[in-house]
Amino acid sequence: MHGIKAILTTTAAALILAAAPAPKAHAQISIGIGIGAEPACPYGYYGYAPYNCAPYGYYGPEWFEGGHFRGAGRWYHGDNHFYGHVNRQYDPRYGYHGGFPEHGGYREPDDHWGNFHPSHNADPRGHYHGAYRGDDHGGGGHDDHGHR
Repeated sequence: MHGIKAILTTTAAALILAAAPAPKAHAQISIGIGIGAEPACPYGYYGYAPYNCAPYGYYGPEWFEGGHFRGAGRWYHGDNHFYGHVNRQYDPRYGYHGGFPEHGGYREPDDHWGNFHPSHNADPRGHYHGAYRGDDHGGGGHDDHGHR
């Protein structure tokens, strides 16, 4: 009799536990795309991470409109077909080890871009599209405003 009582008690306990609702798990899923604030740099910033300020001489004048940088990389504001002149000698991916400007607002160069010497054409994402040719009129304030 003692054995039957133990089996009945165990069975009753198992049935009670099985009938009790399981605690609910609260899953929290959050998806966000935080690209952060656009870098404020006097002569623009590179179009690739970590988006450091570019020195004077990297971007040509067609990258600026009304004293504002058109943007590059994820913050580019403009035509999808834009390309502009750059001087790749100022690109750290190609060996540049010189100085970089501090963050801050745009400053018109004292020479008004007169000493800018392009080496390549580039898109706003930092991809080069061929070496600059002296007869290339794809930017620099010419009629096509850096568009091709």
